[in-house]
Amino acid sequence: MTTAIEGTVEPGFEEVASAFGDAFAGRPTMGAALAVRVDGDRVVHLWGGVKDERSGQPWTEDTASVVFSCTKGVMSILVARLVQDGLLDYDASVAQYWPEFAAAGKQDVTVAELLSHRAGLSALRERLTLDQALDWDLVTGLLAAQQPLWTPGTGYVYHALTHGWLAGELVRQVTSTLPGQYLARVAQPWSNDLWIGLPAAEEGRVAHLQASDSQREAGEELESAPSPWTALAMTLGDAFPAALVTAEGSFNDPRVRAAQIPGAGGIATADALSALWSSTVVETDGVRILDDAMLDAGLVPMSGGEPVFPTPGPWPRWAGAFHLD
Repeated sequence: MTTAIEGTVEPGFEEVASAFGDAFAGRPTMGAALAVRVDGDRVVHLWGGVKDERSGQPWTEDTASVVFSCTKGVMSILVARLVQDGLLDYDASVAQYWPEFAAAGKQDVTVAELLSHRAGLSALRERLTLDQALDWDLVTGLLAAQQPLWTPGTGYVYHALTHGWLAGELVRQVTSTLPGQYLARVAQPWSNDLWIGLPAAEEGRVAHLQASDSQREAGEELESAPSPWTALAMTLGDAFPAALVTAEGSFNDPRVRAAQIPGAGGIATADALSALWSSTVVETDGVRILDDAMLDAGLVPMSGGEPVFPTPGPWPRWAGAFHLD
């Protein structure tokens, strides 16, 4: 059975719609949405399939989803906006804004190094339960106090989850608000469809997540990685599964969705997320979040080559998107 695809496509982008429809072949429980903006204008706005395979509920125009590591990009946009506004400086030490972070030899780590996965804090030395991972002050306090896993600035490892708390605490220190609240201010007029920390009233809009066979296999590879820190970067110990998703738990758990987990827990519609990305480079819906000078400063490559800890499977490719400050 062919999945019905709804939405609109501007002339010249029909092949994008065709490819989107083809992605559903052989995947009867799949649901997805796609939005593309060019020069600020929406040229692709599509959705189809099922929002929840357990009930067969269809994916609709306003269905939102956990966007996992796209949340790191959102956090980097928020930090860049604070740099643009003069509240942060990429070259300044993190401890200048977050004094507790200077502990255990981290006093010279810069904001740029922190954002570029070079701070030596890709995993916590202490194994956490889920309840502990949902405690903002506990997690950020542990990161501030922790001795780095390698000498900061000498190499990188994908900070799969900790990146969000590190960047998010910087936001909190200089704005006195958690990153979800700051995002709601910066991301107008799309903040009704884009969240870090899902409002309870919006829970019914969120798609139920499924782990694919390849995702489960990658999780198993992660558990057998040469360095124990590799798996701990994704799981925090006992807080999250290596495959990221279980039928009712992890990022399908309403408590996790409501918490602010800005390394992986952002939730958005495809349209709102595309609008936010677009607004960093061109006026979109009347909004331009970052100016050209800020983009020049924020898109400087900081890392290359192999990570400090060898990483199996697809994880290095995922990490490759986040080697920019």
